[in-house]
Amino acid sequence: MTESKKTNWTIDRNHSEVQFKVKHLAISNVSGTFKLFTGEVQVENENFNNALIHFEIDTNSIDTNNSERDNHLKSPVFFDTENFPKIMFDGNLKESDGDFSLEGQLTILKTTKKVKLEAQLSGIGAGRFGDRRAGFEINGKINRRDFGLNFGLLTETGNLVVGDDVKLHFDIQLVGEAVPSLQAI
Repeated sequence: MTESKKTNWTIDRNHSEVQFKVKHLAISNVSGTFKLFTGEVQVENENFNNALIHFEIDTNSIDTNNSERDNHLKSPVFFDTENFPKIMFDGNLKESDGDFSLEGQLTILKTTKKVKLEAQLSGIGAGRFGDRRAGFEINGKINRRDFGLNFGLLTETGNLVVGDDVKLHFDIQLVGEAVPSLQAI
């Protein structure tokens, strides 16, 4: 038997952001964030390739800098936060020629679909208290209607009030903790 080192990483919410943008009236973007989220990453031998990812977002923490819009987004018309309090993702980080992608199952409302997002390792280093830190920047796009977010109000000219494509941008800082485990040869 040889000893293998697995590392469990958790998201440092104080140094991470979960952001989105969506077209409004087909002329400009409305941006927002989710303030509350958690996530765990499990990697083998300090290599993020094939890392297992679990990520949850508290839908009630949505913030677009407009309380009236936020309440509309929390209502049954959009996220229905009372009945669907979480957005969940389970998947893997995959590395190819130094580039990463984040692939897995995204669940919004009662719909789960496979998604693939771009991920860039920003760096790995020591935190101020000697802990291990790693940073990732994640970008991508999903179609809100694929997940049952079907609000479809049209303007007088026929444009959607809320665009279908949602741009995602996450800045994630992870804190690592080494956990020894035994594996058979």
